[in-house]
Amino acid sequence: MAIINPGFKSPEHRNRQLPPGQSVVTGWPVLTYGPTPHVDTERWVLEIDGAVNKPIKFDWQAFNDLPKTIMDTDIHCVTRWSKLGMHWEGVSVDELIKQAGGLTDDAHHLIVSCYGGYTTNLPVDDVINNQAMVATKADGQPLSPEHGAPARLFVPHLYFWKSAKYVQKLTFTSRDQPGFWEINGYHNYGDPWREQRYDTDI
Repeated sequence: MAIINPGFKSPEHRNRQLPPGQSVVTGWPVLTYGPTPHVDTERWVLEIDGAVNKPIKFDWQAFNDLPKTIMDTDIHCVTRWSKLGMHWEGVSVDELIKQAGGLTDDAHHLIVSCYGGYTTNLPVDDVINNQAMVATKADGQPLSPEHGAPARLFVPHLYFWKSAKYVQKLTFTSRDQPGFWEINGYHNYGDPWREQRYDTDI
């Protein structure tokens, strides 16, 4: 099944704000693999489990009753486009961890599971301390289905495949478990500034 990435037109200029190999876009390209899940908020649930003191589930209303956070930042896709100065709103991963009673000493990695079967993996150190959120809005608008509605993980300092769409569960673990793209040739970490695109990159 082919990757679909409509809307990406590489401009002639490069920008000093950009990681190596990236080009600025003014629109927001859609990058997806397979069919787009359409998850109704009436049946959406976010589960926090694994190495936490109080595993917990949120329905849409309970999630939206949590304190909100915002980020004004850039995003960088592994397919070499970047969109600058986006405004994001959601619930910080720190708040979700707090709601789950905090992390246990075994929490070193986060495994993200999504509606549609997608997974990805991140070190816990990359999602705490106000670095990540479960986002519901971008640039003042609710996320569209193509961009991960009703909610997606948002970790802007890593390549955008780590900001998993259609998030369903955050599982904290003692051991790393590479996700969908990581076992299919992408880098296990994905730092844009080090061009960690593929598993052969340092």
